[in-house]
Amino acid sequence: MMYNVISATCIAHDLVPGGGFGVPPPGYPSSKLLFRRHDAHAMVSFSVYYKRFYDRFTTSLRNCDFISIRTCEEIEGKFCDYIGSHYQKNVLLTGPMLPELDRSQPLGDKWNHWLSGFGPGSVVYCALGSQVTLERDQFQELCLGMELTGLPFFVAVTPPRGAKTIQEALPEGFEERVKGRGIVWGEWVQQPLILAHPSVGCFVSHCGFGSMWESLMSDCQIVLIPYLADQVLNTRLLTDELEVAVEVQREKTEWFSKENLSVAVNSVMNKDSEIGRQVKKNHSKLKELVVSPGLLTGYTDKFVETLENLLKDTKLASTLT
Repeated sequence: MMYNVISATCIAHDLVPGGGFGVPPPGYPSSKLLFRRHDAHAMVSFSVYYKRFYDRFTTSLRNCDFISIRTCEEIEGKFCDYIGSHYQKNVLLTGPMLPELDRSQPLGDKWNHWLSGFGPGSVVYCALGSQVTLERDQFQELCLGMELTGLPFFVAVTPPRGAKTIQEALPEGFEERVKGRGIVWGEWVQQPLILAHPSVGCFVSHCGFGSMWESLMSDCQIVLIPYLADQVLNTRLLTDELEVAVEVQREKTEWFSKENLSVAVNSVMNKDSEIGRQVKKNHSKLKELVVSPGLLTGYTDKFVETLENLLKDTKLASTLT
């Protein structure tokens, strides 16, 4: 079995024979989930190891007995079918495999107390994952964009390149200006518990596959800043295909401005925003479907049952021969 923890969307786009680097193969089941001109930053980072990665990955897909993906039919069904048809293999789905919230270890008092000082759904939480390390100017633009929203915010990112701590890289005067309503933190945080806090109303994310699922399973509005190639396609899945999120517009520099970040956040957080109402409605419907009783555990149960039956069939075949 080849078990995949990247999205079916990405596998179908970049790891099915017949396409090219950044170009989907014939019959790719979406005209929306594509790379665009301003995604060059992500493509450059991927191009360094793409051929080696492609060769190893497609060799595994061709030679395994069956393919398994950490996803579900309701989100990526047509991409899973496309992969299976090209490789002539069964594609088994496990569901997102997210752990349940551990209520025995609640959110730490420090963050729980701080978040509880704000109204329901008013705080913007931003995290870009452990793989993303920003340049100093990118980090500062991110901080200034969060400040410009006028909303309370909690940013959890690693220190930018060349900085040992978050504090030494912050924009001049930033801490004083946002004191009491904004935090930038450079260490690990309990992300699922923060997203579940009633004061958090927006998740600004890089749209890595794990964070993508966490955002879908939350009640937060979703704003996306993809950084790596797979994150770009995950983002287009949520913004263009499922229409449950908005993407921050890029500048010609291929990064975003503080103004564009602020506009994106306020477009979903403003109660009078049509975009905000629409993505919230779509997100609520999708979440209700995905968390419906028995759906996610059903994927796991079916996956295990299928493995057991395959093993029995293999043993039976060995006995008969």
